[in-house]
Amino acid sequence: MNTLKQEALTAITQLPETADVDTIMYRLYVIDKVMKGRQAIEKGETISAEDLTLEIESW
Repeated sequence: MNTLKQEALTAITQLPETADVDTIMYRLYVIDKVMKGRQAIEKGETISAEDLTLEIESW
């Protein structure tokens, strides 16, 4: 797995030259969330689809 810095640099270099700050920030935000999600999976910090369905139904 690449480091956050490596992922950020790759993502930014793939954006068009006309990309604005909001686009760059959104791309970095998504990368951060995906990396945190992967880490949560590795740590077993997930819930099953059934448990999620039950939680949603309780709203």
